[in-house]
Amino acid sequence: MTHEAAQFQGSFARALFAPAERPISEFPELFSQPAFAVYRNTVMKGCVDALEANFPAVVRLVGEHCFRGLALDYANWQPPQDQRLLSYGRSFPDFLALHDISRRLPYLAPVARLDWSWIESHIAADASSDAAFLTALSPEQLGALRVHAHPAARWCWFAAQPIFTIWSRNRLPDADAGGDIEWRGEGALLTRPDDAVLFRAATVTECAFLDVCTGPDGASLADAAAAALSVEPAADLSALLAALLRAGALTFPLAPATGSSS
Repeated sequence: MTHEAAQFQGSFARALFAPAERPISEFPELFSQPAFAVYRNTVMKGCVDALEANFPAVVRLVGEHCFRGLALDYANWQPPQDQRLLSYGRSFPDFLALHDISRRLPYLAPVARLDWSWIESHIAADASSDAAFLTALSPEQLGALRVHAHPAARWCWFAAQPIFTIWSRNRLPDADAGGDIEWRGEGALLTRPDDAVLFRAATVTECAFLDVCTGPDGASLADAAAAALSVEPAADLSALLAALLRAGALTFPLAPATGSSS
């Protein structure tokens, strides 16, 4: 690509996402044409529609009209970097956290974070969550076993707000958003053990357990258990592990062989 062509493409992209009231001055003979305005509106509509599809709980909380205004502001601030619009909006929760609307709705950015976690869980890699071999391990082998968070698992502990309740009541079109909400901290866990994303409330101990399982080598089961006990000394580790296994939140890529060969 020539320098002139690259310069033109850069200017064209900047013009597409410049605020209409502050158009850029490069190539005014092109950017003043009605056809360019039509094309720009089509591109911006695509961005807004993608965000609306990716953040349904936020849309329901603020209303479609308000959301589309927020989405236009975000598109000007952060144009798409990927042709797959399913991947558009990674920084939208951060944008909302800095926006004036978060002064009135302080739970909005965390709710958007869970909407985005759903996207990440949906498109994450597959991995086996089979843990039947655990029953054949000795206590020493169990403690040393490396455990990893499943690639599709997403979780978060919200210490001060009932974000999971707010999000889950607004995530689905037919969800019941009414009823009183107890204003307390709570966590969320999203998994995709099969083809569909599942979500449920998570405890602070589950989140602490999973937090140490995110490195490239995972964590030993003993270290993950210690992390859970550090936040809740009375935690039932057997029940915690069983719950995470049932949810499909864990995987064991380096599971030891338990059978004998002849």
